Amino acid sequence: MLPDVVDVANAEARESHPEPGLTRRVGAYNEKLFLAEHRMQKGWIGTAHHHPHDQMAYVVSGHLRITAAGRMFDARAGDSFVVRGGIEHQASALEPSVVIDVFTPCREDYL
Repeated sequence: MLPDVVDVANAEARESHPEPGLTRRVGAYNEKLFLAEHRMQKGWIGTAHHHPHDQMAYVVSGHLRITAAGRMFDARAGDSFVVRGGIEHQASALEPSVVIDVFTPCREDYL
């Protein structure tokens, strides 16, 4: 069980590079919620995937193209979207991009 309050200073955020062109920084989390920052290089094309977690994304900067549930749309700075758990989705970066993702429940596979 995690404590009632979890804080993660920027200097302490765990960084990984799960795919070429993608940097992930793990923010605060508990059993129900998980926050991650993703930085994508221009030209990055993510692997199509699905997971049981609901995912909410906020585009801080850049320009992404998202394909989810047979629908394609662009997301730019200030845009947000939600993908329900179990839905196949894929993103690609048309510009260098920074995205904040919130997942529920916790993405233990990212820890």
